[in-house]
Amino acid sequence: MQYLPLAAGILGMVSFSRPQDSLLSMLSFLQDGGERMSHELPSQPVVRPEYDFIIVGAGSAGSVLANRLSEVPDWSVLLIEAGPGENLLMDIPMAAHYLQNFNINWDYRTKPSDQYCLAFKNNQCRFPRGKVMGGSSVLNYMIYTRGNRRDFDHWADLGNPGWSYKEVLPYFKKLEHSVVPDANPAYAGKDGPLTISYPRFRSDTAKAFVQGAIEDGAPYVDYNGPTQIGVSYIQSTTKDGKRDSTNVAYLYDMRNRSNLHVKKNSQVTRILFDRSANQANGVRFFHAGRFHTVRARREVIVSSGAIGSPHLLMLSGIGPADHLRANGIKPIADLPVGHNFQDHTAAGGLTFLVNNTQTLTYKNVFRLDNFMKYQYDKRGPFTSTGGCEAIAFYDSERPGDPDGWPDYELLHIGGTIGADPTYEVNFNYKHKTFQTLFGEIQRRNYDGFTVFPLIMRPRSKGRISLNGSSPFQYPIIEPNYFDDPYDLDISVRAIRKAIELSRTGAMQRYNARLLDIPMPGCEHYRFDSDDYWKCFSRHATFTIYHHVGTCKMGPRKDPTAVVDARLRVHGVKGLRVIDASIMPDVPAGHTNAPTIMIGEKGADMIKQDWNELT
Repeated sequence: MQYLPLAAGILGMVSFSRPQDSLLSMLSFLQDGGERMSHELPSQPVVRPEYDFIIVGAGSAGSVLANRLSEVPDWSVLLIEAGPGENLLMDIPMAAHYLQNFNINWDYRTKPSDQYCLAFKNNQCRFPRGKVMGGSSVLNYMIYTRGNRRDFDHWADLGNPGWSYKEVLPYFKKLEHSVVPDANPAYAGKDGPLTISYPRFRSDTAKAFVQGAIEDGAPYVDYNGPTQIGVSYIQSTTKDGKRDSTNVAYLYDMRNRSNLHVKKNSQVTRILFDRSANQANGVRFFHAGRFHTVRARREVIVSSGAIGSPHLLMLSGIGPADHLRANGIKPIADLPVGHNFQDHTAAGGLTFLVNNTQTLTYKNVFRLDNFMKYQYDKRGPFTSTGGCEAIAFYDSERPGDPDGWPDYELLHIGGTIGADPTYEVNFNYKHKTFQTLFGEIQRRNYDGFTVFPLIMRPRSKGRISLNGSSPFQYPIIEPNYFDDPYDLDISVRAIRKAIELSRTGAMQRYNARLLDIPMPGCEHYRFDSDDYWKCFSRHATFTIYHHVGTCKMGPRKDPTAVVDARLRVHGVKGLRVIDASIMPDVPAGHTNAPTIMIGEKGADMIKQDWNELT
């Protein structure tokens, strides 16, 4: 069974007093997993030669599209996913750390840089991306935020009718099944497929972080309601203590839809075109050592994410013409595919040590009692969404405005980066740097927490480009972090606010104190000076996995746009892009919720354009 190695790996971390406990727990997991896996859509052994719609990628948007388009019984839909199905261990929210190191991750690396990612091996950031049914909604940390209403109004102002907040709000509500008890009832969706809830575990430091932010002047807020500025426990894509991916929410128990076929472990390598009509009419994909071709009667929809979608388009001849020719590809449409890359970064995780409470260390979490509590009651620290517990949004330009537009976020993590050896691998740390910063924490099992200071509205933009014409050669990723010095200024402001919160009365009940070991490479700056924190940001440049923008939505007259407001590729018939890559600018929030919304809205656009809106 494909999930057996992962199950064994996770269970092997648990401290069992008797060998038979481990065996019984494994058998219990496998029994539960067999029942769970019966909900997963099977992979089609042989696909038909032709479908009405072909969807490339079963991620956060692709899963939504497959569900919604197959609601039309007369339409045939093929969903092609490069990775496997989900497995039982992916349900466990606390297992998020470990999923990056299995075959469900594309596992990209950025181009080496001397301006960012300096604390990491070869000066490269590691970019995890989901290669599995459900895509990155299976790898992510399950934080559900819509962003700010101004984000979407700005999209509309750029020449994209239909994308204002007023117009996208119904799609957010359509996807949500909110069970957050204090969510604003006028804004929260109640009848959608995706469950939004508070995680079931809260550490003492998370409670102190929330109370400290309130003590500092922030309101407690439903950040998915009418205003965003303030502090909250995170709202998450979890259901009954388990991860709720888009695969689970949108594609489970759909075997009765004979018009929907899924092809897993199949990588689309090229979009096919009728060049005489300038129209996409199929795809070529690689499965089990062979190439296969399948045709699309109506449309090909690319939903492979902000890295995968531009890569596939360029391989197929859609992109900057000179760049395509330089890589041996004949252009079909000269468009700025791959440009406008944007992301949220966080400065390396500010580490705070505490006393008088237990935090989410490896040794504190992976105990038999916690495992059994999760297995039988779905309670305890295993229900924590990878340790992410609380969140606060701030507008540093208008600090007194309760209805501000956040330019930074503070994300509370209920443990330190040194609390689990997996973090060294996940963030691609140079071993010596990691040991300098966190070795003592590891050896002594110190309790502490982390704050990620996120830059919410970055001005720096990067690019995805080809590295040859082979579909199996990863693209070149140049995020261009901190190209605009404004982003470093915001990083410093966010760091200073996090330190300020650590000094509140609520945090001082646990003697919270900043770990003051200098970042290797930044020792020549005075610790805690602005220049030191800018250097720190350039070294420990953490992606928050919010990659967007590389197939930008905009009108045809916009020279930076790839798709129009109906997500159709400019100048090409029968081809749309529907995923995070179409966002003109990254929202001031985590991007999984907007990506799912884009899937919902995109599906309705397709139905409208083919006169099939139900």
